[in-house]
Amino acid sequence: MFKVLVLQHLFNLSDDQTEFQIQNCYSFYRFLELSPEGKVPDAKTVWVYCERLKERGLVDKLFSELLIQIDAAGFSARKGQIVDAAIVPAPRQRKYARGK
Repeated sequence: MFKVLVLQHLFNLSDDQTEFQIQNCYSFYRFLELSPEGKVPDAKTVWVYCERLKERGLVDKLFSELLIQIDAAGFSARKGQIVDAAIVPAPRQRKYARGK
């Protein structure tokens, strides 16, 4: 479940968006090591887990430790965005000779 919070934090996702992305983004599925038959945590489960960590004062401690380990491994964690990209046809550009 902590990995779910990592994805949520890095991609700035709401609980509902997190559930949706886990279901629809194969890279999220792989990062969470879910099997195709595996249960995806729903938005309420993500919220409850995060609230329980907050109640115990563990969120900042866990993320600080995670960043220390990422830095020690020589990586840099950056926040990102998920972009839905589609290939669309574009008009062909023609070169025009100058001076005509």
